[in-house]
Amino acid sequence: MEDERKDGAYGTPQKYDPTFKGPIYHRGCTDIICCVFLLLAIVGYVAVGIIAWTHGDPRKVIYPTDSRGEFCGQKGTKNANKPYLFYFNIVKCASPLVLLEFQCPTPQICVEKCPDRYLTYLNAHRSQDFEYYKQFCVPGFQGNKGVAEVLRDGDCPAVLIPSKPLARRCFPAIHAHKGVLMVGNETTYEDGHGSRKNITELVEGAKKANGVLEARQLAMRIFEDYTVSWYWIVIGLVIAMVMSLLFIVLLRFLAGIMVWVMIIMVILVLGYGIFHCYMEYTRLRGEAGSDISLVDLGFQTDLRVYLHLRQTWMAFMIILSILEAVIILLLIFLRKRILIAIALIKEASRAVGYVMCSLLYPLVTFLLLCLCIAYWASTAVFLSTSNEAVYKIFDDGTCQVAGKTCNPETFASSNESRLCPGAHCQFAFYGGESGYHRALLGLQIFNAFMFFWLANFVLALGQVTLAGAFASYYWALHKPDDLPAFPLFSAFGRALRYHTGSLAFGALILAIVQIIRVMLEYLDQRLKAAENRFAKFLMTCLKCCFWCLEKFIRFLNRNAYIMIAIYGTNFCTSARNAFFLLMRNIIRVAVLDKVTDFLFLLGKLLIVGSVGILAFFFFTHRIRIVQDTAPPLNYYWVPILTVIIGSYLIAHGFFSVYGMCVDTLFLCFLEDLERNDGSAERPYFMSPNLKRLLNKTNKKLAES
Repeated sequence: MEDERKDGAYGTPQKYDPTFKGPIYHRGCTDIICCVFLLLAIVGYVAVGIIAWTHGDPRKVIYPTDSRGEFCGQKGTKNANKPYLFYFNIVKCASPLVLLEFQCPTPQICVEKCPDRYLTYLNAHRSQDFEYYKQFCVPGFQGNKGVAEVLRDGDCPAVLIPSKPLARRCFPAIHAHKGVLMVGNETTYEDGHGSRKNITELVEGAKKANGVLEARQLAMRIFEDYTVSWYWIVIGLVIAMVMSLLFIVLLRFLAGIMVWVMIIMVILVLGYGIFHCYMEYTRLRGEAGSDISLVDLGFQTDLRVYLHLRQTWMAFMIILSILEAVIILLLIFLRKRILIAIALIKEASRAVGYVMCSLLYPLVTFLLLCLCIAYWASTAVFLSTSNEAVYKIFDDGTCQVAGKTCNPETFASSNESRLCPGAHCQFAFYGGESGYHRALLGLQIFNAFMFFWLANFVLALGQVTLAGAFASYYWALHKPDDLPAFPLFSAFGRALRYHTGSLAFGALILAIVQIIRVMLEYLDQRLKAAENRFAKFLMTCLKCCFWCLEKFIRFLNRNAYIMIAIYGTNFCTSARNAFFLLMRNIIRVAVLDKVTDFLFLLGKLLIVGSVGILAFFFFTHRIRIVQDTAPPLNYYWVPILTVIIGSYLIAHGFFSVYGMCVDTLFLCFLEDLERNDGSAERPYFMSPNLKRLLNKTNKKLAES
């Protein structure tokens, strides 16, 4: 391979240093100012958490709230045995006030159970059903008023409709009978004013109030699928973990063979996918309804419908065929680079073999990330629930005081009540007018920013630790004799002791870009209803630019951390040296390093594809371990997608160690070519296999 070193434009190549024997042990602290800023930010973050935990009440998220702002089903309250929220007239939830105030303009009470029968107040009054009906009236109702007074004052609902609990709220139990939407066995109901309405009106109103009931039903069915299949999902993820670990172990001893087996297996898996799609496409030929296009069918919540269309299988077959052709062409044109990449992977396998505890380090990163996520989530919940209960006046008519705040204790005797006799003072939302409440949005933004900063810091700590351990392996001339004892623990100690500030600096830059992307997404959601095309175009361009910027910073940070682990320089110096080193070897970076990433991607796809195919055949009852093993499901794609996504995350966790090892060895390999020439005074540190592929030799060894 040609020498790609150039002086001038991208810095000066590394000079030979006879004292350099790998990661420098005698180093000083770097980026101390940023380390101080991180510590101060953490102290502030803890203070925000304490304030949020002092003012917040997570019960507001878990338990529904009635019209008086009291929780339903909360132990220690008078509604402890009433876990469900009942709406007097759910049709009113279709009002625009739901979108503005996030509360239905109808009285709401906590009940022990949802109504299970159709019953009007007029029919129940002075009958044997009245005691049953009273449990759905406001607390303390005695029934000593006339029917008109009760309905006017809103003491009881005008009608009870068979309902079922959903998210601790009572919603009409809707079902279809001979093509007609019905609730219970009734098709009409009285609204309390003598008029009878078709139940379809009630259904449509309920749909608007709840953000379309079909979406809720879909969510409930998915939840049901998880409840009956979670243990099989866990088994699938365990299988993925075992396969990933087995693959890594085999890669340690049979790297070259495993890489080629991996390539061939991916090609075969894709080939089988193409064959299966073709067979399904052929099988559906002539079947009634199979020629309907995807556009004409539209979106269906039951995705199994699409598998009965020939066009679906044709699309799958085309996508898999293109992917197969791209992989084969890449293998043909990059076969020489693949050989060098395999040599790098073999070297990485040896490094991982000598530092076996590195395979367990992702667990440390995972636990630290879980800690960051848990603290961020709990703080966010407490901040969002630290508001005070706000009560407002709700009225169906054109009352001039509707929407104003009120006090439920004194509303009955207030002037507003006399101005609007039919109005109600009920709980609207949680808010407040104090300085703390006005600062809640800023505190939430700070909470999200600190989460990004700390999460990126944890990832950076892992990268520097692994880079330091694997760099110790590469720069050991006589492997493994010159390898230091406990290289992973030594690298971890150096990273925390000397380079906390540098890691915080790199994580801070990335966190700033990420929080800007979050704010852009928020603005984009707010601008979706706008018709300003220029604003939408500008927002799209900004989102694209910051996405690219984040990807570049991630790439630059990763290589800067490797330089920090080796030389102990500050973040800016390390980033500059890493960037110039890569630019001086841009061809190798663009081809060789990316080929190894491509090979690792094939390994992930092999594991994910194998587990995914197994899950598909199992959950669709194509294979059975014992009789009726697979659970009955509403949507079989729910556990399959969960297993596939989980398998990819597990495989990515194992391969991330190899990826960091390859990146570290690759930078060390580039520096080795610049520092040394193979002479007795300046021998190469690379493995014999790499030297043979590059036609490089250590002259002393060659002469002997």
